Amino acid sequence: MAKKQSTGTPATRVLETSGVRWSAHPYDHDPRAASYGLEAAEALGVTAEQVFKTLLADCDGALVVGVVPVDAQLDLKALAKAVGAKKAVMADPAQAERTTGYVVGGISPLGQKRALPTVVDASAEAWETVYVSGGRRGFDVGLGPADLVALTRATVAAIARR
Repeated sequence: MAKKQSTGTPATRVLETSGVRWSAHPYDHDPRAASYGLEAAEALGVTAEQVFKTLLADCDGALVVGVVPVDAQLDLKALAKAVGAKKAVMADPAQAERTTGYVVGGISPLGQKRALPTVVDASAEAWETVYVSGGRRGFDVGLGPADLVALTRATVAAIARR
């Protein structure tokens, strides 16, 4: 008998095999939305502080993933400090897509083509459930912040700036 293959994203495949509790949240994505993250929060009916975006930065020549609330900015100095780098700049979007295997606006911290150092903003720990991209625009997944940290082998640090 053939093994059933998942038709989901790399992120959902990671979640399906992990054994953690998670939930899928597809929604109708409007490509004209000014902010994909704020659009997701509204569509999911949760506060923007509970929905997290995945951003890539170049820290002293190495790509690093920063996961921050959608209503905040990534504090590049704080991210550099969290990974022991001197300087961080936002990664080129095309490089982010090539490295993660996802498109900008749908980059998930889970199931990336290459495991990258990841830092999750400390504010995630305040929530029972956080929402991150499920690997495509218009699709988020909900999971516990401790599970997100464990699955991404992340460091937790204050890397968001409002």
